[in-house]
Formats: sequence, structure tokens, C-alpha cells
Amino acid sequence: MKKKLVTTLLGASLLLAACGGEKAAEKPASTEAETIKIGAIGPLTGSVAIYGISATNGLKLAVDEINANGGILGKQIELNLLDEKGDSTEAVNAYNKLVDWGMVALIGDITSKPSVAVAEVAAQDGIPMITPTGTQLNITEAGSNIFRVCFTDPYQGEVLAKFTKDKLAAKTVAIMSNNSSDYSDGVANAFAKEAEAQGIQIVAREGYSDGDKDFKAQLTKIAQQNPDVLFVPDYYEQDGLIAIQAREVGIKSVIVGSDGWDGVVKTVDPSSYAAIEDVFFANHYSTKDSNEKVQNFIKNYKEKYNDEPSAFSALSYDAAYILKAAIEKAGTTDKEAVAKAIKELEFDGITGHLTFDEKNNPVKSITIIKIVNGDYTFDSVVSK
Repeated sequence: MKKKLVTTLLGASLLLAACGGEKAAEKPASTEAETIKIGAIGPLTGSVAIYGISATNGLKLAVDEINANGGILGKQIELNLLDEKGDSTEAVNAYNKLVDWGMVALIGDITSKPSVAVAEVAAQDGIPMITPTGTQLNITEAGSNIFRVCFTDPYQGEVLAKFTKDKLAAKTVAIMSNNSSDYSDGVANAFAKEAEAQGIQIVAREGYSDGDKDFKAQLTKIAQQNPDVLFVPDYYEQDGLIAIQAREVGIKSVIVGSDGWDGVVKTVDPSSYAAIEDVFFANHYSTKDSNEKVQNFIKNYKEKYNDEPSAFSALSYDAAYILKAAIEKAGTTDKEAVAKAIKELEFDGITGHLTFDEKNNPVKSITIIKIVNGDYTFDSVVSK
């Protein structure tokens, strides 16, 4: 009796298993991803970690907001952020790990050299890549799926020349640039070309090298020309010294600079603030911008990180929302469809209004900062 009962139960179990197997065959499990996997790369340790942390904090804030508001296409973003230590080889290794993980798009890298290295491999894979902050011109030349949010060095030179003509009504300009710096020379060359196109006369062009501290010989020559504007495109350590010495040799010109001026106030003693008073320089956004969207971003960032968001934070925040808009426009995470959608976007973000040109560089507005009493004040938003 027991044997018969066991046999009957065994038969019933096999029958149920067979029915279950048949149902499974009829309705296979869905292979559709439950989340949208977005990869991110940045220097979170090492010599340039300050940039990577600031940038990726902006990215994480945006992802948290997007997920809290329903995600993308009804799915939550799964963000995988890897540290590349500011090294190109580490960056490529991190990228490959993210590919194996299954990312559908990449936000990063942050600095230019690793961005170039990653762009070359991402282009081969066709994975959409958005660098928030890599300014080197050839990053986006790697492939049609590579984009950037920040303006390029030549672009800001052109916009600053137009600003010099339209806002400052300059008729003459002198240029003082760092011959050892691709950044400084690149901005200066673009500025000079556009200034001439705008009808501004370049009355002097002087150069110097990295590490120079005494600029009075060059500035004395410029002073003799008495230009309406002195254009100085370099990083803030040099900019502060040049401004102080320019005033010491009697230059009264309005000083205009590139985004490298951001940070100059901390290098100048308050007793010398007069030297940088009313300097205008380009930046990606201003914390003093009264735009409601900008102020909400700053408020939320401060609440989350107890810190003021840098331009890197704002650019990375925008990168996340650009990717969100593109995936929603495409209606899919298919890499070709997403890259095409990014290309076609018209986007309004924290760092301004942008579209993408034929080389996937943003055609966008630039924020002009004016230094007043040792403070960075918002002057205007300009575009080419």
C-alpha cells in the first residue's frame, strides 16, 4: 500500500513538473533589463581627484533626482562609478569593466587625456559617451557616438572676441598668452582670428613661458599701445601675477580672460584686489545666476554635499539629464538610437542652452563672470 502511494505521488509530481515545464516553454522569462545601466568614470583619488569628486557629485545628484521622479522609461538608473586615478590606462581598464557589466551609455571621463583614451575605444564599440568636462578638441573626433557638454577652448576664444566687441565696444586689443600651453595658445589664436573678423585691431601680441614670474617687459610694450582691452587666456596662478604687473606698468585696459581665471581671487592678496577689479572672464555657469533652475541646483547640491558646486559639478549634472532626454527621445537604450537622439537634442541646462554641431561639440551659451571687490559676480550669458 505504501509503495503504491509513493508511486502515485511520484507520478503526480512528474506530471506537474511536465506541465510546469510546458508552461515555461510557452512563456519564457523576459530578458529585458530591469534597470538602465549607466557607467561613469572619473579620478576619485590621485592628483586631480578634486575635479573628479566635484564632477561625479553633480552626476550622482542628478541620478538621485531622476530616480526619485520615476527614472527613465519607467526604469531606475543603476549607476556604476569607477575610479581611474587620473590615468589613461586605468581609465580604459575601467571602461572595459563597465562594458562587461553591461552599461548602455557612459558619462565620463573628466579630464582630457583619459577622455581621449576612452573615446577611442568607446567609438569602436559604438557606446554613447558624454564627457562633461574634457575640453581637448580631438575628444569628439573619435567617433559619431562621442559627445561633450563643456565648450571647447577655440569656441570660448571666439565667443570672448564677440563679447569684447559687442559688450565692451573695444576697437583695439592686446593679447598676452602662454606659449608653453596648448590651452592658452589655442584660446588666444581663436580669439585673435575672431577679433579681426569683428573689426577689432590687434595692436600687440606678447608671449611668455610656464614658470615665468616677471612679465613687465612684455606688459610695458603693451602699455605703449594703450589698448581698449588686454586679453589674457591662462590659468589663475599666472593670471593674477599678470594683472597685478599690468597695473603696475600703467595699463588701464579692461582685462578679459578665459575660464582658467576661475580661482584667481584666492591667489591675490586682498590688498591687490584693485588689479583684478572689473576683470571679465568666461565660465560654464555662475552661482550668482538668478535663474530658478540654477538656484535650485545649487540649493540641492549644498544640502547633499555641504559644499558649493563647481562648474564641473554643473556640467556633470547636465550630462545626466542630457542622457535622460536622449533615451526618452529614442524610446530605447539601443546604442545607435541613443547616439542619434543626443545629436538631435536641443537642451536647456544649468550650464546654458545647447545643441550639438557636426563634430558633437556643444553650440552653447557662455557665462561671463565679472570680478567685483574680490567676488565673482554674474555679468551676462553670451553666445556666438
